[in-house]
Amino acid sequence: MTLSPALLEDALHWRRQLHRQPELGYQEHHTSNLIARELELTGLQVFRGLAGTAVIGTLENGPGPVIGLRADMDALPITEKGEVEWRSATPGVMHACGHDGHSAILLAAARQLAATRQFSGTVHFIFQPAEENLGGARKMVEEGLFQRFPMDAVYAMHNWPGLPLGSLAVNPGAMMASLDSFEITLHGKSCHAAMPESGADPMVVAAELILALQTIPSRRLSPLSSAVVSVTQIHGGEAINVIPEQIVLRGTVRCLQPAVRDKVRALIDEFVATLPRPFGVSGETSWLPGYPVTANHAAPAEQVRAVALATLGEENVHWQVNPSMASEDFACMMEACPGAYFWLGADGEEPSAPLHNARYDFNDALLPIGIRFWQNLVEQALPIA
Repeated sequence: MTLSPALLEDALHWRRQLHRQPELGYQEHHTSNLIARELELTGLQVFRGLAGTAVIGTLENGPGPVIGLRADMDALPITEKGEVEWRSATPGVMHACGHDGHSAILLAAARQLAATRQFSGTVHFIFQPAEENLGGARKMVEEGLFQRFPMDAVYAMHNWPGLPLGSLAVNPGAMMASLDSFEITLHGKSCHAAMPESGADPMVVAAELILALQTIPSRRLSPLSSAVVSVTQIHGGEAINVIPEQIVLRGTVRCLQPAVRDKVRALIDEFVATLPRPFGVSGETSWLPGYPVTANHAAPAEQVRAVALATLGEENVHWQVNPSMASEDFACMMEACPGAYFWLGADGEEPSAPLHNARYDFNDALLPIGIRFWQNLVEQALPIA
């Protein structure tokens, strides 16, 4: 199967245009307009409005199953330090995770499949906003994605620095960890820093609590469980000679098993409620809505593996790899519909910069690999009778 030079040229143009004009979550207006225009020119039915800026292109080709292919569109609030000619033209915003490449690949795959039509069934091409911490996938599900567009399975890919170009990794279970964010407020009694006995110091409690929370993974969970508790912010105090009234801690929890996730959250609540008491301080925890574990369903994962073996060769397919403790809101779609999420290697002759790094740039050599993979997946999942 050969991709036309014109298609690859367009895919490269789209990728670099999107990189040059990055947009944050729920602000992807230029991005979604470009995608909708190109899908319409390809002859697909185009639907807009879910989660504000989402775009869904539908390609019907006879009777058969219905599947969805998803790409994320949003960028990150990072100032780009790379020097490529297509570097971000928007100060403080860049595509540091490769969503520009994911969207260009899926857009080109839609055009390729519309031209070849070697399948029987329906494909929904899902362009999702706000993957980065803002829950765009959850919002699409809540607004009726799978009621308006029922699907038998849904799939998503992500470029993956650390894996060589031309390789693919997929699991029959967890690929990415759950994500929960917390805010802990410690209430003490302010006083002069030279007279600590007249107050109740939340700063000391904050120090004790940060260290105590690290004992949850190391002492309260089995070594076979996977969890990360990270306190990433501490706010409080105004004057150098005053013990503050209040301290706020913020951070995240990552887990690979739902039961472990529930236990870690309960333990944090317990630590915050009980540890401050002997210090004369009180604590409370607020939880921000997070993402579940990105856990593949067995049949769609096997489908991805079979297509990868046929497309990339056995030596390039990694099955049952170690999951990442990073998170992915595609998990919200797989809570509502069977699906699979997989990684495509991004390292060329030189290793890629890490994801979310100011010098990251999507490896354009991935474009034809991703397009071919989506085409082969559709043709295998929706075979002509």
